[in-house]
This record gives sequence, C-alpha cells and structure tokens, in this order.
Amino acid sequence: MTSYPIHSIASAPEKSKAVLDQLKQTFGLIPNIAGAMANSPELIKAFIGLFQQVHAGTFTEAEIQTLLLTNAVTNSCAWAVAFHSMLALKEGLSPADVEAIRSRRLPADKRHAALSALARKLIETRGHVGEQDLAAFVEAGFRREQTLEILAVVAASAITNYAGTMTKPPLEEFLQRHAWQA
Repeated sequence: MTSYPIHSIASAPEKSKAVLDQLKQTFGLIPNIAGAMANSPELIKAFIGLFQQVHAGTFTEAEIQTLLLTNAVTNSCAWAVAFHSMLALKEGLSPADVEAIRSRRLPADKRHAALSALARKLIETRGHVGEQDLAAFVEAGFRREQTLEILAVVAASAITNYAGTMTKPPLEEFLQRHAWQA
C-alpha cells in the first residue's frame, strides 16, 4: 500500500497544480503515478519538462513507447509497465512485440528490437555499452547521435519508474488488463 497521497489538482501542493492540470489535459485524467509524484513540486516539474523534450525528439511515438516499456520492465516498475503496455498498443506495436518486451525478450520488429536492446543494455550496465552495441543500433537504421537521445528517455523513465517503485500508486481500473509483475 502506498504511503504517499495520490493528489488531485485540488489537493496538490500549489507548485504541482499546473503540471497536474497539463497531464489531465493530455490524458483526460491525472495518472495515479503523477498524483503521487506531485507530493514533490520539484520532481513533477522535472518529470514534465523532460517528457516534453523526449516527445519532441527524433523518435516516433511507437519508438518512444518501445523505449519507455523496455525501461519500465528493466527497472521493474509494475505501474509503468501497465501504462506503457497500453500506450505501446495504442501507438501500433503488435501485441506480440509488447508481450516480448514485457517478458524481457526482444520484439520481432527490427527497429524496435534495436531500441529495446540498447535501452536495456544502457540501464543494466549504467551506460557502459560497447562499440558493437552502438553499431547494432546504427545497423537497424538509426543515426549514431540517436544513441544519446535514448539517454533522455532513460532519464525520464528513471523518474517515473523509481517514483512508482517508491510510492506504489494503485493501478487504475483501465490499466488492470495490462497488470504486470516482475
């Protein structure tokens, strides 16, 4: 059970309210994890700024969801795995590829497999990837500088994944069908 309140716009600290309002406009609701993160205005503001940058980068939304789902699984954050499973399916990832990532396997799609493999390696080795890891990413059709952009996605995921692990927000009803356990 969570020991952190799940804030609404009305109950949140004043400096967290604008971010919660922005998330409500984006998703039609305030995700429980954001309501928990709102306990710290500094955290919720850092989170929204970084996520805006991630979604304005060079990766497609399907590629971003591949990264975010991989990161959630690698960091063992059940709430984020459920949320990004839902969004990955919405962005067109096949159910088989979503299930592969959830099972710590690579998706069949070549580009998504390259993204997933490099993201997992970055997290597991804390950035100590080899030249062959980077070359495999480029061989899948990406540019070398995009390996650095993945770091922004990993950083954004770390905020959400670690906050979810610490605060243990309850899974919303609409996410129950995507529930996951490490």
